[in-house]
Parts: sequence; C-alpha cells; structure tokens
Amino acid sequence: MTSGKEKLKVFQDEFMCAVCLDLLKDPVAIQCGHSYCKICITDCWDQEDQKRVYSCPQCRQTFSPRPALARNTMLAEVVEKLKKTRLSADCDAGAGDVQCDVCTGRKYKAVKSCLVCLESYCQTHFERHEEFHSHKPHKVTEATGRLQEMICQKHEKLLEVFCRTDKKCICMLCTIIEHKNHDIVPVADQRTEKQVFKINHQVNTKLEPKNLDQI
Repeated sequence: MTSGKEKLKVFQDEFMCAVCLDLLKDPVAIQCGHSYCKICITDCWDQEDQKRVYSCPQCRQTFSPRPALARNTMLAEVVEKLKKTRLSADCDAGAGDVQCDVCTGRKYKAVKSCLVCLESYCQTHFERHEEFHSHKPHKVTEATGRLQEMICQKHEKLLEVFCRTDKKCICMLCTIIEHKNHDIVPVADQRTEKQVFKINHQVNTKLEPKNLDQI
C-alpha cells in the first residue's frame, strides 16, 4: 500500500523543474507548454544567445526571437502550497540520511543541498539560507551526500556543462582552458537526450519480434 509520503513524492514530481530537478521556483511557462524556474530557463537561453534560436530543454521545440517570460501565478501558488505540505519537516537524521551541515550537537535530516555553498541543510537552516541569498538565489538540489561528485575537482566549480568530445561533465572554467573548441552542451540537454534515447530504445525493443518463428 502506498504511503502518504510516497503519494506526496509522486505529486510533487509533477511540479519539478527539468533543469535543476527541484520544485519550481518563480515558475514560467514557455510556448510549448513546459514550465521551468525563471532563473533556469533564463540561464539556458543565455547560452543560446549567439545562435538567436532558443529551444525547450525537454521537447527541443525552437523559438525565435527570444520569447518573453511571464510568471505563471497560478502554478506558483500551487507550488507554494505544496512546499508547505511537504513531509520534510525537521527530524533526526537516521542511518543513511544526509545530515544538516549547520546543525550543532543534535543533527537533523537534510532536505536540500546547495551547489554553491557545498553544504546540506535541514528545513530550518535551508529557509535561513534562502533568506540570506534572496538577492541572488543559489542553485540547490534535493539533499545529497554526493556533493563533491558534482564539483570540478580542479576549479572547485559546479559541473554544469557536458563535453561531448571527451564524454564528461565539466565546469565553465574547463570550457575556456582544457576543453576549448570542444563540442559543449548544458548538462540538462545531455540528460534529456539520454532520456529520449532510452525511451526510443525501449519502444523499439518491444516492437521487435522475438524470433522469426513467431512471425
């Protein structure tokens, strides 16, 4: 039987941004119908400014000129209510849980990790983090114990682009130095392409006859 927490997880997945993989923040809907955090889609399109052709990170539909972004007020209200009902209130960190890096003494379970500060936070400390950085929001993700794997070991920057030439995730400084003139795409683009390839492979596999005797 599905628990209330599992049902909430399925429900909140419908309101996740496909770029940062977190609940939508300041959501905007683009012409194809997909929604993103305003800061996420803005960052994606900033990287496409030179081509003057802008695409949806999910369906790849293109737009030109660059579309204006308007806040989806109704969606923002739904997401805000969802945040308030999330079963992510502070609780003691158990075995296998990511601990809050700010808590002293009694450690609470982390609910978010900041990819800029390289720290994980319980609900209380995450809210303080968001308030402190409200002038310039940091990139955050669901609590993870693998923060170091998401950071470039050479430049200590977020691995936010994928080098198709060398088939590895790299940071923006890497694109200027070691990977100059390589085939570079945003990590979100590479992730979406892999998902599409996987789906197509699964569909084609199901359509293939098991053997000639069954035809």
